[in-house]
Amino acid sequence: QVQLVESGGGLVQPGESLRLSCAASGSIFSIASVGWYRQAPGKQRELVADIISGGRTYYADSVKGRFTISRDNARNTSLQMNSLKPEDTAVYYCNAIRSGINYWGKGTLVTVSS
Repeated sequence: QVQLVESGGGLVQPGESLRLSCAASGSIFSIASVGWYRQAPGKQRELVADIISGGRTYYADSVKGRFTISRDNARNTSLQMNSLKPEDTAVYYCNAIRSGINYWGKGTLVTVSS
């Protein structure tokens, strides 16, 4: 089992930055990838960025050049979000895949509004 806890969400103005953190606990060895998803009101959950154990990263087109995912250590993965836009408003979820099983955190709310 893997437990994930997100932190760092909040209310910011357009153009500002936030850094989200995902703390993993439990059986963290052999986690194949860690990703950040988001779900805006009335929309489906979408993949924002992920990073595999070898270091390859993926970013959705909507966040390329603004967001950076990093695996800080075996337990912590962060998402640096710069130049935030109102359309980035959503609940952000951390996801980890281990042995073919998806694990999810409960999410952290990011609101971008003036």
